[in-house]
Amino acid sequence: MTSDVSNLGIDPDTVQAFQKEVWRQGALHQRNDLPWRFLDDPYQVYVSEAMLQQTQVSRVLKHWPRFLRMFPTIDALASADVSDVLEQWQGLGYNRRALALKRAADECSANYAGSMPRTYDELLALPGIGPATAAGIMAFAYNEPGVYLETNVRAVFIQEFFPDSEKVSDAQLRPLVELTCSKTDPRGWYYALLDWGAYLKSTGVNPTRRSAHYARQSTFEGSRRQKRAFVLREVLGQPGITMAQAKAALDEQEAKAGRSEVPFATFESIVEDLVAEGFFRREDDVLIP
Repeated sequence: MTSDVSNLGIDPDTVQAFQKEVWRQGALHQRNDLPWRFLDDPYQVYVSEAMLQQTQVSRVLKHWPRFLRMFPTIDALASADVSDVLEQWQGLGYNRRALALKRAADECSANYAGSMPRTYDELLALPGIGPATAAGIMAFAYNEPGVYLETNVRAVFIQEFFPDSEKVSDAQLRPLVELTCSKTDPRGWYYALLDWGAYLKSTGVNPTRRSAHYARQSTFEGSRRQKRAFVLREVLGQPGITMAQAKAALDEQEAKAGRSEVPFATFESIVEDLVAEGFFRREDDVLIP
């Protein structure tokens, strides 16, 4: 922890008042229905962190227990087929996260004896783990302080420290997050921030709209992202499906939604992207998980 009050131009009393308010608001709006909250298993924490990226908590609550029943340990996930992992991920969206989770498990199984690394830098070096996820694992699994900056945390800091500002950057927030983080109970501290931030957003205030990094999620219906997801489901559900069969199924799906058929060049580029990203392979005109 390197930030201090003097170089941020913040009065120490302001920091103390903020910390007191975080604990108070966290207690008021505590969400005890989140099953991963009561665990310190780093693998289970990592799965929850991966799922919660860009996915509603209510949806994760349905998928997290099922995923862990299927893949209860890092070694179980590492030994699984990619197609089985992707099948269990269906319904969460952004399937790249499932691939990253699988690849990180492969590395942990091979290089860390089936355990998650114990340091921030080692976590950050794993496939698909960024600064927020690494800091989240450090805080929630190991109770170690760090800069855990995600959407609910942003909401609190923007509301309290930048009440009249627009386009607040993460570079402005990180020193404050680092400065205020509890050194004795970072796990509880970040839970309190998450709960308060979730409450703020549920009231319609949502200070994260004033973040420089805020962007409304693009419409899924009719998007390329939807077409990608459909093609992936078809390949997982019908191993060995041909390009022509997958294209016909996609066009039928589009017709049911009142949309025109997908140009072949667009369909082929979707397949090429999915193959390049490791979701399945193509042998001539056959698609294989």
